[in-house]
Amino acid sequence: MDIYMNFFNKFDYDVRKTKDARWIDQKCTCDVLWIIADCILEYIDKNQSSEFTASDIWHSNYARENVIEIFSKPDPKSEAKNEYDKYFGQPIKLFSYSKLLNATKKGNTNYYSINNREILEKIALRPTNALEFLCKYIIKVLEDSELLDIFNNFFEVQTKEAYKNVRDKFIEFTINNTNINGETECGRIFTKVINPLAFKFKKLGTVKGKISKHIITLNDIQYNRLNWRDNLSGKEKNITRTNHESNLEINTLKEVAITNYMIMKAKKAVRKFNNLFYEGKSEVKQINEIVNATQAHHIFSQSDYPNIADYIENLIMLTPNQHFSMAHPDNNTQYIDRDFQYICLISKFSKIYENLILNQDKSENQFYNFEDYKFVLNTGLNTEEFSKISLQNFASILDVIDKFYSDCIQNNKYNFLIKDNKVIF
Repeated sequence: MDIYMNFFNKFDYDVRKTKDARWIDQKCTCDVLWIIADCILEYIDKNQSSEFTASDIWHSNYARENVIEIFSKPDPKSEAKNEYDKYFGQPIKLFSYSKLLNATKKGNTNYYSINNREILEKIALRPTNALEFLCKYIIKVLEDSELLDIFNNFFEVQTKEAYKNVRDKFIEFTINNTNINGETECGRIFTKVINPLAFKFKKLGTVKGKISKHIITLNDIQYNRLNWRDNLSGKEKNITRTNHESNLEINTLKEVAITNYMIMKAKKAVRKFNNLFYEGKSEVKQINEIVNATQAHHIFSQSDYPNIADYIENLIMLTPNQHFSMAHPDNNTQYIDRDFQYICLISKFSKIYENLILNQDKSENQFYNFEDYKFVLNTGLNTEEFSKISLQNFASILDVIDKFYSDCIQNNKYNFLIKDNKVIF
């Protein structure tokens, strides 16, 4: 059983018992949970504090810098307290209901502490982890509350009648068992419950209080969705050209901010993992390199392969000398040395192999992802050959890498590094 279900099965999330409607709310989308988890961990580590409030998190510099740019929200120091109370408070409340956080009320303020850091770190690492957590959490709450069958029936039948039945029963359940008494608010919460599951199962969900016409997409369940773009012209008919151009500019800035944030997070994660398990040494073993690895290097360059720039499987920790003299000769970061790229690939291979194979029965300790690793290699080498390789078949992965770098094996100027960095099957 996976790390999430192992944790969830320790608790009873029956809403009929808790009477708490805020087990999920409008701001509780996977991308928001992902960034809020990261903000909590950053605040705890930076302040060396075991306790925090929602206000502490959204007033932190780390949260302000990332939320302002990525989610196009006003500065938390401005008059936007109500919006930020929801934006940070609702996901934190979800983490509390799920028992990832402990909650204590002091006066009128809720104080929180981390109950399961391992899962919180997993959520903060990848948006896909946050989505997986959210879906399994929703299923567990519905199951404990004896609501899961009506949702499963809708996903199986997918008719207007089945949709009306699941929506009506959810609203009735919420009104009867919580302090929410309005159908409109229940309907908004219903959307956050059903659509992540619809995406997971590739089914129809809900849009504007009705059954959706199309299968729910990832864009449909994200808070930071780009829903102003028209399919044909890129401009909705009810917005002016000036506003449309402003939206384009905002969208471009937002995409840059998201990209920078995700790359920063990936580098931070790889650095932390390397410090924890490899004492901060270079991932490329080299006898005469005795200084610590401080450089997170893209094996396939960020400029040439931006869509894998934030993948931890594409990052490797190097010493400054290895980074600026070997990976990028003469400190030319626009150029990657192919011979050393091969060394980086086999070195990273060994770390991913070690992590996934030695921990194959301990999913909670698995930092890397095999499918993501194949995607990185396919992208960086412009091929689909890695897609054909079965799960955890590392020997085949290495064979294909060697095939693409056959010119870099026998005559590699860093040949002396191959023996110490290559796994032999």
